[in-house]
Amino acid sequence: MRKTQLITLLLGVSLSTFLIVIFFIVCFIFFRRKESSSIDSDQYDVESLDHNKQEISTETEELVTFQGGEDLTICDILDAPGEVIGKSSYGTLYKASLQRSGKIRVLRFLRPVCTVRSDSKEFNGIIATLGFVRHENLVPLLGFYAGNRGEKLMVHPFFGSGNLSDFIRSGDYESRKWINILRITIGISTALDYLHTGMQKPIVHGNLKSKNVLLSSSFEPRISDFGLHLLLNLAAGQEILDVSAAEGYKAPELIKMKEVSKESDVYSLGVIMLELVSGKEPINENPTGDDEFYLPDFMRNAVLDHRLSDLYRPEILRSDDHLSEECVLKYFQLAMSCCSPSPSLRPNVKQVLRKLEEIGKF
Repeated sequence: MRKTQLITLLLGVSLSTFLIVIFFIVCFIFFRRKESSSIDSDQYDVESLDHNKQEISTETEELVTFQGGEDLTICDILDAPGEVIGKSSYGTLYKASLQRSGKIRVLRFLRPVCTVRSDSKEFNGIIATLGFVRHENLVPLLGFYAGNRGEKLMVHPFFGSGNLSDFIRSGDYESRKWINILRITIGISTALDYLHTGMQKPIVHGNLKSKNVLLSSSFEPRISDFGLHLLLNLAAGQEILDVSAAEGYKAPELIKMKEVSKESDVYSLGVIMLELVSGKEPINENPTGDDEFYLPDFMRNAVLDHRLSDLYRPEILRSDDHLSEECVLKYFQLAMSCCSPSPSLRPNVKQVLRKLEEIGKF
């Protein structure tokens, strides 16, 4: 009996000892793994931080600044809280407040899939050219950033008085004043002339419309988006033309030809002029380009019915006691010549300016 109890006791002690040893082994393995995991995690964080620093360093080297944007930094641009103020198929516009300087800027984000590659001499030359442009009636490029994932940001000043399209459609008395209509037309034409003839290499705007004309508080126009098509690939460029056609600004020759030109810019200028005197949106429901009446719908109908007086607001005549109907008709005729279906029959911008000067003296 005693022998049996002794054996049972020894077995119990051995089993307890074995379980204790197993417990300590398991604990040892667990803590070793936890320590190893912690070390690996710390190493990952350090590597990630180093990688981020390297990215920031690379990105900083890809920030190019121009006159008026010398104080920009990559942190200003990427950390600025922004409000979306415009969207298109190829990008997004943000109104951003730069934290360090407190300045308000417009950031134009271009989607990587819509832009051409930015690692070529040609691309860098385009950016340098656009950044060099300075004119009182043009919205300047202050900076350009290209990220390592293909993202691109253009930095512009912010103008808070809105665009010409909204101004025309507002029905405000100022939008019907002849002096403002003439001032805005001359300002747009002067800026367009500078792009076409004032640069060493001419710049075609490529997407001129009233939504891309910003206004100052004194109704001085500033054209934005000039040369933007040069940064976009063929698919995105074609989308711009398609939208332009639906909105009524696309020249008829661009139905068959895909390259925008000075002449197509003049066509768009003519549509804006008609828009200014009519107060109507130049929508084109069926832009075929097959005949001489390739014009926004309401304009085409007025021309066909010989009701040219329907194309300008009668309030314009009442805005100036010295203004005659003949003067307004001369302006309308100039606009129509800009919208000629044949590019060769359109005046160039210098000729438009000379005519506007004559009309202003009339």
